[in-house]
Amino acid sequence: MRLVLASASPRRLDLLAQIGVIPDAVQPADIDEAVLKGELPAPHARRLAAAKAAAAATTEPGALILAADTVVAAGRRILPKTETEAEARAALTLLSGRRHRVHTAVTLIDAAGKARHRLATSIVAFKRLSDQELAAYLAAGEWAGKAGGYAIQGRAEALIRHLSGSWSNVVGLPLHETRALLRAAGYPLG
Repeated sequence: MRLVLASASPRRLDLLAQIGVIPDAVQPADIDEAVLKGELPAPHARRLAAAKAAAAATTEPGALILAADTVVAAGRRILPKTETEAEARAALTLLSGRRHRVHTAVTLIDAAGKARHRLATSIVAFKRLSDQELAAYLAAGEWAGKAGGYAIQGRAEALIRHLSGSWSNVVGLPLHETRALLRAAGYPLG
């Protein structure tokens, strides 16, 4: 049974390896990830995960296609994957001292073309960041390309005072939900 991961994220590959899953191929999907007018965070994540899986399925017929999308949300606001230090500073300043949600939607398209979906939501609370803590985190560069401007699996973990839900979800792939989808599709798991 061929498994294709429709993601360029090395973190998702690492997380899959933690549960003994090594995809046969990695095929990132090139889709428009823009937020639709009025779109809320969880539906946005679901839509993008499904679109990534569908895009990869067109070139890999008969394979299992696994795709995910992670969204960091402050209330109804979707925080971007930060591309500049200024974006990261703005996101982390907004998250400082408050709780936010991380939604990861996972889509698995099976060999028959049937799509199954799961959504995981975690609540993360940052400590109130001092100017020095914020400057040090930004200087380390971990924020680049990360939803909400942080990587929980790195230095940011020391700045988080509370996490409710799945840690792997915050990294980018909720392992419990992913394993359930793979099992339901008949993928051999240890």
